[in-house]
Amino acid sequence: VQLVESGGGLVQTGASLNLTCTTSGFSFTAYTISWLLQGPGMDREAVACIDRRGASDYSDPKERRFVISRDNAKNTVYLQMTDLKPEDTGVYLCGALYMRGLEYAFGEEWYDHWGQGTQVTVSS
Repeated sequence: VQLVESGGGLVQTGASLNLTCTTSGFSFTAYTISWLLQGPGMDREAVACIDRRGASDYSDPKERRFVISRDNAKNTVYLQMTDLKPEDTGVYLCGALYMRGLEYAFGEEWYDHWGQGTQVTVSS
């Protein structure tokens, strides 16, 4: 099982980044996939998740700076990040939950597989 994140980097406030989570070794279409942020000295927190059917949810639905999507043909999940802020800094990981709905994505204990993460740093 592999989940490999890419696309992070050092950007200025207000910039955009597109993250990619490429997966292999498991039945991708049976999983809800999330992007989680681990800020400096913080616990991991789901920021966006997408279920097997393409329904999505966000930690802050009103803000809408992030958009999650998935391509089941490529076993890949994306996170489009816009108007980045310094508080968005941290390691972004993707996680996979087997046959669970979006409501489980915000509880770290339900995840079956994790990636290593990609660093995003937003300077002010």
